[in-house]
Amino acid sequence: MLDSLPRGMIPIEEIETGMTRSRFKTITDRDIALFAELSTDRNPLHLDETFARASVFAGRIAHGILTAGLISAVIGEELPGHGTIYLGQSLRFLAPVRPGDRVEARVEVTAIDRPRRRVTLDCIARVGDTVVLKGEALVLAPSRRCD
Repeated sequence: MLDSLPRGMIPIEEIETGMTRSRFKTITDRDIALFAELSTDRNPLHLDETFARASVFAGRIAHGILTAGLISAVIGEELPGHGTIYLGQSLRFLAPVRPGDRVEARVEVTAIDRPRRRVTLDCIARVGDTVVLKGEALVLAPSRRCD
């Protein structure tokens, strides 16, 4: 009975292969500046338009890990949700995300190990029809039981 569970949590007992969740976020200049400050990654590709214009990207781009953080948000807030513990994550960055881009971060359950409460998730981020990030996460899902 999902109604009695903490908001934002799908316990291992309710997770099924093929379940998906996603969220959207428009990346702003402020997001990039805050991420640079928090991470201490002040690469001018992210912060200096003149420098970035001369790069292969021909303009500023968001930090790849900022985009990956949107995958983390889906996992931590929606599937499995609150109480989930990351065990591992693989990522491939396929295209840049720029200020103003609307990113869709999506996860899909591809495997479940119920006795060990482990869930494997296919992870993808898109800007429109362009896949900007792909990967796979392994997480420890919360349980209805207190163990």
